[in-house]
Amino acid sequence: MTAVLDLNQIAIACSTIDVMEHDIETPHGVLHVTMRGSPKGNRPVILTYHDIGLNHKSCFNTLFNFEDMQEITSHFAVVHVDAPGQQEGAPPFPTGYQYPTMDELSEMLPSVMAQLKVNSVIGIGVGAGAYILSRLALNEPALVEGLVLINVDPCAKGWMDWAASKMSGWTSNLVDIVMAHHFSDDELSDNQEITQTYRLHIAQDINQDNLALFCNSYNSRRDLEIERPITGLTEDTVNTLKCTSLLVVGDTSPAVDAVVECNSRLNPTKTTLLKMQDCGGLPQVIQPGKLAEAFKYFVQGMGYMTFNNGLPTASMTRLVRSRTHSASSMGSVEGTRSRTHTQLEGATAAGPAVEQARPQTMEVSC
Repeated sequence: MTAVLDLNQIAIACSTIDVMEHDIETPHGVLHVTMRGSPKGNRPVILTYHDIGLNHKSCFNTLFNFEDMQEITSHFAVVHVDAPGQQEGAPPFPTGYQYPTMDELSEMLPSVMAQLKVNSVIGIGVGAGAYILSRLALNEPALVEGLVLINVDPCAKGWMDWAASKMSGWTSNLVDIVMAHHFSDDELSDNQEITQTYRLHIAQDINQDNLALFCNSYNSRRDLEIERPITGLTEDTVNTLKCTSLLVVGDTSPAVDAVVECNSRLNPTKTTLLKMQDCGGLPQVIQPGKLAEAFKYFVQGMGYMTFNNGLPTASMTRLVRSRTHSASSMGSVEGTRSRTHTQLEGATAAGPAVEQARPQTMEVSC
């Protein structure tokens, strides 16, 4: 019998940090949030939002328990948000309950921040959570200083996609549909340990009626309607994310095309696309070390902290950087990361050949 990971047995290495759980009233219902630590001065708080079929523990525990990530969280408080009815032990909603739309889910977050006395956030969202945090940044740009968007899809679900999901629903159960959202066919067949773990979690740990409501809300999302600023025009003239953004996707993830599409719509001077090699639909689970390191450079690039007197504690073993004027152009160079004040955003060093003018878009593979 294949051994599987037990998500409930993952050690919480940061147990010495104060952890408080809250049920917070918002204009669109109650949100369950978990806060680790206290806001530190004027620094933003790291705020996470999970994908469908998951909660904050199954989506983010592996990443936040990783040693390098704990080095970061010693400098920042963290707020984990569970979508309505998706937290551990959540009761079913009453008959006739109207689940919030994706827009309404984003509109709940300012109330959470106000009650927790959080002035601004660096968001980390996966899938549906990435969409919700993007919507928050569009509606309330002063509240969001940076975004890490994993498997983000900026597009509304098209009519054909909707019809296909309805048809598949006649022959497939909800767990199969959610698994196909997270994992490619190759992953489902080749990586059975982790896929079996998450299949059991989705089927047994998440209230299925509540999950169906969250899935329907995500499938009914509208297009983010973001557009890339045109040269010579300011961001104020277009609808785009004002904050620094890191887009993350595994190279075999079902979300690759959607993330590339999102990248093509964002301000190239503030956006980095990170493609993780040999990694599928859950990069924060499968490659937590690489993602934690990328997040280190991300917050360092925002000017909040340095590591070991400015030197990174680890180095990515392989970087491929591309100067791209569109999502499809692929001129790349390889090299090793410089060891001096390295930043992932904007000026990441990969050898002398790369230390040139800031590219219009930067793509990093690791």
